[in-house]
Amino acid sequence: MKATEIPAFVIRRLPFRFEFNNNYFNDTFQGIPVGGYTQIFNKLLEGCEVRLNTDYFANREYFDDLAEKIVFTGQIDAFYNYRFGELDFRSLRFEHKLLAGVADFQGNAVVNYTEAEVSYTRCIEHKHFEFGQQPDTVITYEYSQKWERGAAPYYPINNSRNNALYAQYAALAAQNPNIIFGGRLAEYKYYDMHQIIENVLNMQI
Repeated sequence: MKATEIPAFVIRRLPFRFEFNNNYFNDTFQGIPVGGYTQIFNKLLEGCEVRLNTDYFANREYFDDLAEKIVFTGQIDAFYNYRFGELDFRSLRFEHKLLAGVADFQGNAVVNYTEAEVSYTRCIEHKHFEFGQQPDTVITYEYSQKWERGAAPYYPINNSRNNALYAQYAALAAQNPNIIFGGRLAEYKYYDMHQIIENVLNMQI
């Protein structure tokens, strides 16, 4: 999408700098959990029943009867069977490469590419998240692509058309006090990780 087509509030989320400062955010403290987010979720879910590869919609009545309240973090339009139409999302495609004998490919965990001539939006070198010293390195190229049913939705596209459509779904959601809609897909809103964790900690359930 061209910059001229992107809503102003999205552009304002990105810092413009006229100095050598390679931080993406302006937060005082930045980082990821030691061992990654997987360890956090393993500890949070310890003692809980977890079912993977399970389609909520395929057996909806059964799952709805398991608890008095449900936290739904999927697509809100899918929850209501696309009653008012589909919301637009941006999806991603990942290309992974093992670079044998390359100890350091780019010197940073993530490098973003914004020029139209480059087909990928960022390159991730995973070892730099935890200062790895392995003799080889693994990199991932991230490509932006249009979302279609069956693909994974990653980012809401908050233009006037989609925001108006989401407002209709949000009105329906307000009539379901036993369903808690949360996260990027259910609230149709861009969140960074620290923001969504704060929301959950402050949530009244």
